[in-house]
Amino acid sequence: MSVFIGVAELDALVLLASRIPRTVALILVGVSMSVTGLLMQVLTRNRFVEPSTTGASDAATLALLFVLVLQPGMPIWAKAIVTTLGAAIGVAGFLGLARRIPVRSSVLVPVVGLMYAGVIAATSTFLAYRVDLLQELNSWALGDLSSILRGRYELLYLAAAAALIAWIAADRFTIAGLGSDTARGLGLNARATFVLGVAIVALVTGITTVTTGVIPFLGLIVPNIASRLVGDNMRRTVPLVAMIGAAMVLACDIVGRLVNFPYEIPLGVVMGILGSVVFLALLLRSPSSKAVARG
Repeated sequence: MSVFIGVAELDALVLLASRIPRTVALILVGVSMSVTGLLMQVLTRNRFVEPSTTGASDAATLALLFVLVLQPGMPIWAKAIVTTLGAAIGVAGFLGLARRIPVRSSVLVPVVGLMYAGVIAATSTFLAYRVDLLQELNSWALGDLSSILRGRYELLYLAAAAALIAWIAADRFTIAGLGSDTARGLGLNARATFVLGVAIVALVTGITTVTTGVIPFLGLIVPNIASRLVGDNMRRTVPLVAMIGAAMVLACDIVGRLVNFPYEIPLGVVMGILGSVVFLALLLRSPSSKAVARG
């Protein structure tokens, strides 16, 4: 259905070069980003974190900005490597800040993450303004799939493979999320597992940033929906998270193409509106926020 909506004329060339690749890219992004969000929530033991709320996406965008300034002709696979390294630094920085929070409030952790992401985003905006690249920066930050063509989305299969690894190692990540002492007592190398988790998050975030742009809140709302349906067992939750994530991205893309047809609203904008509303609802319903309100 997504292949045929919002198209004035559809011939074989458009179908094979644009429409099918775009739909496949939507599915791969929905699966990989949703599973990555679930992985971050398991490792941090917090339901309100995902790459766009912890600085990972902003760090990847900042790394991409450096590429546009220093080596704009770099091939897309090389850009993906740079953005993956940037996302890894962003995730590591957030985890370092999270460990320093004296009270592990479920609300305070994402607030710190949003502040941290805001600092990185402000740095990117300032640098982009100085080098006259604000338009390019905004285009990467919107999560627009209108330019997806055959030959420019295939890296997303690697992101989906990383999500598959997260499912295979789901039990290890679940144990690691219980804390280093508990994991050590159960015979698990918690540090190595965390490093693997950070690598998966960075790889998925870096690849999606360079191919489709930033899609906010997807990895936040989908795992929360799935956990309310089947519980918190990661191995059992991952398939449902993947299906809901793909369906939600396809639905938001269709909405973006139909609301102002024949013009198109970027996927990141539609997902940002939906995700921000759900994010605020989750925060207001959390026990920590109710305790603060009573205090």
